[in-house]
Amino acid sequence: MNIGQQILFFLSALGAFNGLVLGLYILHKKRKSIPFLLLGILLLAISIRVAKSVFIYFNPQLPKIYLQVGLSACFLIGPSLYYFFRAAMGRITVIPANWKREWGILLGLLLVGGTVFPYQTCPNLWNHFVAQLIYTVWGAYIVATGFLLRNTLKTFLVNRSGLNATEQFWLWVYGSNCLLYLVYLLALLRYVYGIYIGGGITFTSILYLTIFFFVKGARLDQLLTAPEAISSKPEKKKIADIDAQAWAEKLGQVIMDKALYKDPNLKLSDLARAINIPAHQLSQLLNDNLGKSFSTYINEYRINEACKLITTKEHLTFEAIGYEVGYNSKSTFYAAFKKVMDTTPALFKESSMKTTN
Repeated sequence: MNIGQQILFFLSALGAFNGLVLGLYILHKKRKSIPFLLLGILLLAISIRVAKSVFIYFNPQLPKIYLQVGLSACFLIGPSLYYFFRAAMGRITVIPANWKREWGILLGLLLVGGTVFPYQTCPNLWNHFVAQLIYTVWGAYIVATGFLLRNTLKTFLVNRSGLNATEQFWLWVYGSNCLLYLVYLLALLRYVYGIYIGGGITFTSILYLTIFFFVKGARLDQLLTAPEAISSKPEKKKIADIDAQAWAEKLGQVIMDKALYKDPNLKLSDLARAINIPAHQLSQLLNDNLGKSFSTYINEYRINEACKLITTKEHLTFEAIGYEVGYNSKSTFYAAFKKVMDTTPALFKESSMKTTN
């Protein structure tokens, strides 16, 4: 290799090597959450895939077993990405049984398929069918992951400042995987000549940018801290004002857009899930930053809506209005109305009619 090729090899292989090291480090950590575990698997799968592409680019005569291992790792990138986000967004602390079955099927296909139809004896099958199948599966999981992140992506497009640090990290991981998939897909389809080695360069760049922006100061640990570790060390400080403001705006927007306050069975965990933050952080936001309990916060939305209905829907009874805005009984509605408005629905209606006249 000439000096240019040596530099290209070094840069493209560097990301694969460091990705392997970081992936193994994550998997080796004694105290790790399910998202952390899946992130480690994702890094390992990508690193093996990138390493295979780098070595085959500079040594086309590489033994077929390495090609099979690289493509097999590629088969796990999409599932690792998808389940990482399901675990992170769902705050999974124990791997569900159906996840184990689904991963068992994926690993079974790799082991059985690779044993019965090895690359060494079936190169045409791997080159003209298996590779296309693997990229189809990878692409399907990327689309499915995008569906999981639809609310976060919507916020990013409308108001980037409304994203907290965790959501920014999620979008970085997702966007990086989309870019890497695009590069390798173009190489598979042979649309852009010489782009195959671009996968290694892309991954090296992404990995080091990730380290620079997120890992310094153990920030990655903070973003993926195990839920049980969080609960054992409750935060005593208020959420930063800039984050609290962004979350409060996002919370209000989601509540109004989806009319969540109308659900009489609405729980704190439901609201936290709607804006993609842990329930304990939402509770902290409401109590410490906004100075309100969950019930008080939701009652304000319900009563504000009730006031609108009282002044615009004169044919509705107070009881009907109470049910419409999310209360299960007339007495609960009256008590909440009195607490928020410091008056009764009847007196409020009488006062509003006088004002109108």
